[in-house]
Amino acid sequence: MNISIFGLGYVGCVSLGCLAKNGHKVIGVDINKNKVDLINQGMPTIIEKDIDKILKEQFDKGNVSATMDSSEAVRDSEVSIIAVGTPSTINGHLNFNYIFKVAENIAEALISKNGIHIIAIRSTVLPGTCDKVASIIEKVSGKKRNEGFMVVDNPEFLREGSAVEDYYNPPLTLIGSDSDYAADKIASLYSNLPCEIVKTSLEVAEIMKYVNNTYHALKISFANEVGNICSSLGVDSHEVMSIFCKDKQLNISNYYFKPGFAFGGSCLPKDLKGLQMLAHDLYVKTPVIDGISVTNENQIERAIMMIQQYAGKKMGFLGLSFKEGTDDLRNSPAVRVIESLIGQGKDISIYDKNINLTILTGTNKDYIEARIPHLSKLLVSDLDTIISENEVLIVCTKEYEFTEKLSVIEDKIIIDFVRLHETFLNKKNYIGINWGHFSTNNYTYISTEDTVII
Repeated sequence: MNISIFGLGYVGCVSLGCLAKNGHKVIGVDINKNKVDLINQGMPTIIEKDIDKILKEQFDKGNVSATMDSSEAVRDSEVSIIAVGTPSTINGHLNFNYIFKVAENIAEALISKNGIHIIAIRSTVLPGTCDKVASIIEKVSGKKRNEGFMVVDNPEFLREGSAVEDYYNPPLTLIGSDSDYAADKIASLYSNLPCEIVKTSLEVAEIMKYVNNTYHALKISFANEVGNICSSLGVDSHEVMSIFCKDKQLNISNYYFKPGFAFGGSCLPKDLKGLQMLAHDLYVKTPVIDGISVTNENQIERAIMMIQQYAGKKMGFLGLSFKEGTDDLRNSPAVRVIESLIGQGKDISIYDKNINLTILTGTNKDYIEARIPHLSKLLVSDLDTIISENEVLIVCTKEYEFTEKLSVIEDKIIIDFVRLHETFLNKKNYIGINWGHFSTNNYTYISTEDTVII
């Protein structure tokens, strides 16, 4: 395939060489003459292991070249990859002007070009950037999106110092597009790589690099805070974290990475507080670890704000314990939410088969009577009854019976804190705590088809 790459910095240079090595003919584009001259001498624009050998080899074969002429590059290629920088502004926002300028240059070249041209953005961008690029190209070229041209987001995950190794051994290849044709075309560039090719929406692909790198920063900061605590105790922090990483079922896994309701129960809140107090007593600052409980409180507040949209309606809570399959009410976020709403005078009833069973058998009964007797009076013993008697149904635990019963409900509002099932996402009467478009600003919920402002 003939490919043009706009931007001959780190990502552009590595992509240029590696795509050429994979059998493609690649032309680089840059406004910096020195970079263009280096590529046209078979030399890299960066210092990076192995890229010099790859570029020299591919240059000698006639597979790589560079130019300052955007029109020439677009005319002679089927796909244009945008790999220019997105530097931070003085206040921390990202500057996308380089991307938008490239989009204008590509659009001008497309005016006189026939056939479909695909633009793949490798630069790190925010959700909505690809749509902005498409709008610019439509306006300048006069061509229609997904007819004369297509835009794809194809974020890179290359680490400096091991970029070539990362290119050929990625954890996955991510392609965001609203065109199957364009997504398949870009996917073919990576068909020989030993990884899964994931195709998704533009918005999901656009945000992934920020999520990834923020999490990497979080891991480093978390490990450093653990190290600081261990150091103050004379404990080997590297051995601690080495053992921590051996647990692939919970610690290094996808088990807890499911956005939704706040955490609760007997272990997480207690042990988090214990580590926080240990650090405090050792005079060790741990803002990352301290921030965990702040974030959890914020999630509880978010849940309350979502429900407050429906003030005056009868509310039924499905689930009271801190998670499904248990009767443990200790630090249950559902209890916190319900208590707050009761204080506001809301009309509430609760169903939880595990709590009902607890009351009948006597297990955990003392806790209920001592700590939350006011809530036990609100318990309803029959799921069908609570569904029929309430206008708003709030799902706090992921029980199968809730999915089964609520899937056919159309005349009541369903607020879901646990993501019951994917089939609910298209229901007009359904809101998820971390999915859909709920904004806590002015209590605005935006569904896929309607806008409701309270």
